[in-house]
Amino acid sequence: MSFFATRASREMRAREGHDFSRADRSPNNPIPSGLQPARNLQFTCSQQRVAIFIALLCTSILATAQQPTLKQAYDGCFVVGAALNPSQFTEKNEKESALVKAQFNSTTPENVLKWEAIHPQLDSYNFAPADQYVDFGQKNHMFIIGHTLVWHHQTPKWVFEDEKGNPVSRKVLLKRMHDHITTVVGRYRGRVKGWDVVNEVIDEDGSLRKSPWFNIIGPDYIEKAFEYAHKADPQAQLYYNDYNLETEAKRKGALELVKKLKAKHVPITGVGLQDHVNLDGPSPDEINAAIDDFGKLSMKVMITELDVTVLPWPTPQQTADPSVRVASNPKLNPYPDGLPDSVQQQLAKRYGDLFHAYASHCGVVTRVTLWGVSDKSSWRNGWPIPGRTDYPLLFDRNDEPKPAFNAVIEAAPKKP
Repeated sequence: MSFFATRASREMRAREGHDFSRADRSPNNPIPSGLQPARNLQFTCSQQRVAIFIALLCTSILATAQQPTLKQAYDGCFVVGAALNPSQFTEKNEKESALVKAQFNSTTPENVLKWEAIHPQLDSYNFAPADQYVDFGQKNHMFIIGHTLVWHHQTPKWVFEDEKGNPVSRKVLLKRMHDHITTVVGRYRGRVKGWDVVNEVIDEDGSLRKSPWFNIIGPDYIEKAFEYAHKADPQAQLYYNDYNLETEAKRKGALELVKKLKAKHVPITGVGLQDHVNLDGPSPDEINAAIDDFGKLSMKVMITELDVTVLPWPTPQQTADPSVRVASNPKLNPYPDGLPDSVQQQLAKRYGDLFHAYASHCGVVTRVTLWGVSDKSSWRNGWPIPGRTDYPLLFDRNDEPKPAFNAVIEAAPKKP
């Protein structure tokens, strides 16, 4: 009889109350230590349960350790970025700062490089927060984005007005634009790798937006902005950034703009699709069409401000215009206490479909940036209705990965 058969027989007899003090016990045949009657047998079973638990725990830890990060999953296709607030890039929020370092290889500032933050008065710049942002990016080997140089929002009134409150002349506004771009881009020359030079310059019908920039300078303000930025840092990538470019009319206007800029040899590198989207639209086909169209113009395409709202849209037209405000309504805030699993799975599928579309354009799409790090700090919680609870990103309010994160990892191109 083999050792294992002998041991099995003895275990069976132990369970039946067999007396080891007699036939099986002799000076040459002691009771095996693991087969002491009842008491020690119970200890052995307990040990087995502990061993199984430890094995399962180790398997879980190993699986987590083996799961790639976002930047690893899309390495060789595009960089993956996040928009940061000061608590993250100053590392006051240590947990989210660590999350950024682990998962992302590109950064965009939510606000500190916008005109009102960095250049609040005519002769006064506030560089300290932007310096911290750039330092964080450099220290952690990020592809650093500057956002944004010329925009009609978050730009102080003094930029467009004289001391009496009247509109300034074309000459004055061009000088103010030139001085701002030269100073800001020049300060971070060689460190900020890409700039959103002009932001949201096309209206929904495809025409140029009638912003103060357009109304005072004229349509050539766009090419002037690119020229000033290029002169301040000839090596930096320079982008036009906008939302709703998947819609036909707006995309047509944007394509015409890019064609005109290229015909005049304006140094534009690429186009940013913001992609503040919802669970239903735009469709992957619409996204693919937009990427294809800009790619045909030899433009790099970036997804620059990605998030996916799960909440009902409160206005007839989808927009990312920060000036839109809607009155509070409980019906428009259906998940204040948590997201139902069915909606969580919808969100995961949506993110998987989006990243599958982006990854099908490796080489044209060069960056995908999420607008925020976790749900708790997303702008979606306060816009366009203050005080709502949204779930638009890949990490939850405890900075833990959601099912959407797993879907994004699964959508990545498979490595050979």
